[in-house]
Amino acid sequence: MATHFKIDGLKAAIEGKEILKGINLEIKGGEVHAIMGPNGTGKSTLASALMGHPKYEVTEGEVELNGEALLEMGVDERARAGLFLAMQYPSEITGVTNSDFLRSAINARREEGKEISLIKFIRQMEGKMKELEMNPEFMHRYLNEGFSGGEKKRNEILQMMMLDPKIVVLDEIDSGLDIDALRIVANGVNAMRSEERGFLIITHYQRLLNYITPDFVHVMMQGRIVKSGGPELAERLENEGYDWVKEELGIVDETVGQV
Repeated sequence: MATHFKIDGLKAAIEGKEILKGINLEIKGGEVHAIMGPNGTGKSTLASALMGHPKYEVTEGEVELNGEALLEMGVDERARAGLFLAMQYPSEITGVTNSDFLRSAINARREEGKEISLIKFIRQMEGKMKELEMNPEFMHRYLNEGFSGGEKKRNEILQMMMLDPKIVVLDEIDSGLDIDALRIVANGVNAMRSEERGFLIITHYQRLLNYITPDFVHVMMQGRIVKSGGPELAERLENEGYDWVKEELGIVDETVGQV
């Protein structure tokens, strides 16, 4: 079944201050949507609010994934429904190995009694790690502990590939990556594109979109999506910055106090 994800009038606040001021966005399976914008416009707040971070209070709006009301679910339920967030700053978890974490996450999405076998899991994980050019030793390392920034980002993509989600939100997955790591991460994303999956990529830079061609590019300012277009919009933003968008829309102060 083709995936369908819809954000309708989403507003969210942190400590009583409204950050998202009415986000409307629709993503269909097979589509890649990129959100760009200056710092402090609410991009990462959108990612956190979608995933259910307790710091962010959704005050209005609806989010549906394949007809299911996402905002009524807990974080674990959203993940089981098929929402995946690759975080900008992945946490380090001592005492939990990469393999144990991923196998538990996979089994949590399966029916009781239908857990993935250890042999099948190991084969899948080894295969995906090879695609991402990851050292096999990382399978037995504690989750993200001692990983470099690039290794953490590859690990996020590994999780995405293993969990096989329906909607993938990548929150500045390109930050801190060198060109080689960026190419590998992008190849992992491109390999997962299908009608059963949609992508929402939050990024500051055109360079990631040189490797992952988006179907739609959206500019976010003042907690709203203020302009949308195709890949050419990202190229113009890279070349000319955001001033022309502000002038076109009469925007004076683009920030809302959060990223």
